[in-house]
Amino acid sequence: MRFGAQFSLKNCTQPAKRSPMTETAISQAVQTNSLATPLAQSIAGRELVAFHGVLTPRKFDAAEAETAALLFAVAVHDLGWLRRVAVRGEDRFRWLSGMVTNTVNDLGTNAGAWNLVLNAQGRIQGDLHVWREGEALELAIAADQYDRLLTHLDHFIIMDDVELVPLDGETALGLSGPQAADLLLRLGLPALPESLTSARATWNGKELRLVRAYGVLAPHYELWVQAAQIPALWKALVKTGATPVGAKSLESFRIAEGIPVYGIDIAEKDLAQETSQMRALSFNKGCYLGQEIVERIRSRGSVHRHLRSLELVGPLPPAGTELTLEGGKPAGQITSAVELMLSSGNRSFALGMMRGEAELGSPFIAYSAESATGKAHILAAPPELVAGEQHSKSSSQQYRLEK
Repeated sequence: MRFGAQFSLKNCTQPAKRSPMTETAISQAVQTNSLATPLAQSIAGRELVAFHGVLTPRKFDAAEAETAALLFAVAVHDLGWLRRVAVRGEDRFRWLSGMVTNTVNDLGTNAGAWNLVLNAQGRIQGDLHVWREGEALELAIAADQYDRLLTHLDHFIIMDDVELVPLDGETALGLSGPQAADLLLRLGLPALPESLTSARATWNGKELRLVRAYGVLAPHYELWVQAAQIPALWKALVKTGATPVGAKSLESFRIAEGIPVYGIDIAEKDLAQETSQMRALSFNKGCYLGQEIVERIRSRGSVHRHLRSLELVGPLPPAGTELTLEGGKPAGQITSAVELMLSSGNRSFALGMMRGEAELGSPFIAYSAESATGKAHILAAPPELVAGEQHSKSSSQQYRLEK
C-alpha cells in the first residue's frame, strides 16, 4: 500500500468534517488572498466571493450581459476551484473502479466520466470526475470537497498498490457558450466535438490541456495551464472575443441548466437514483462501494423522490422552501433557485427534490415566498432560452439529465 505524501491517514475512520467559513474568516481571507484563485489574485479591484471553497470574482458586468455571453456568444470564467489528483500504482484501475459509480476500466483514451462516491449504505459522499489519458488516471474534485473525498478514498486503500498524488501548480479557466469552439480555433486550439473528452495542445509556447466538459444549454470547456500563465491566457481569451463572467452568473446558469451541485442540491443522505443523474452510473462495471444498494433499487423498483428541474412563476424562493400540491399535500422542496436575467424577459428556474405524487401529472405545485405565493412546474426538457422567444413548454413529465 502506498500513499501520497499529503494523505497518509492510516488511523482515519471517517471523513473529516469542516465547518463553513464565518463572515470574519472570509473577510480575513479576502484581505490576505489566502483562498483566492490565481485569477482572483491577478485581477485587482474586483469583489471576491466564496465559491466552491475558494475566493473568485463575483461579477464583471451586469447580469444580463454575462448571461447573454453564456447563452448566445462565448464567456470566459474562473475554474480555480477545481483540484486534480493523480491515481498511481499497479492496482489503480481496479481500486478506483471499486470506489466510484461510473466506468473506469472502459474509459477511452483522453476521456472522462462524472461519478458519485458512495458509502456502504449507498449514501452519496460527494462527486468527482475521473479522467483517463493513456494509462494515466486522474481525479478532478471541487475544492470544497477535496479534503473530505481524499480522506474517504484514502481510508479504503488497504492492501492495494495505489497512491493519491495531488497535482499542484496547474489551474484552469473556463470557456462557455455556443461560440466557444470558434474562439478556440482562432487561438490555434482544437475544438473537441464530444463532451467529456480531452486533448493536449500548445499555446504561447507552453503545453495546455483542453477538456470538453458536460453542458446542457451551452458547450463548456476547461483550459488547464500552469498558474503563472493564467493572467496571459485570460487576456488572450478576452482579446479574442470572450466576455468575462463571474461566479454569480455561472451559478445562475448552472441552475437553469439543471446541473446539481453536491452540498446544495445533492446531500449526504441521498441515494444515487434520487438525484436523477443516471449519467453518473454504470450498471456494467462490476462491484463498487454502495453498488448493492444501487442495483437493488434498479432491480426491485424506483425510489419515491427525484431531483427535478423546475420553472417558477412568482417570487424567488430560498433554498428549503416547501412545495405543495392542491389541498396542501407535500410535493417536494426547493434546493436552489435563480432568476435568470434575459433581454426577452427574466425567467426563474430551480432544482427541487420532488415526491412521486408531484410527478403524476398534477398541474398545481405551489410555494410561498416573500409573503406571496408562486407556482412551479417540472420541466420535461431543457428550457429554450433564445432571445425573443416565448417560454418553453412544460409538463409534469420527468426531466432527467441522461444525455
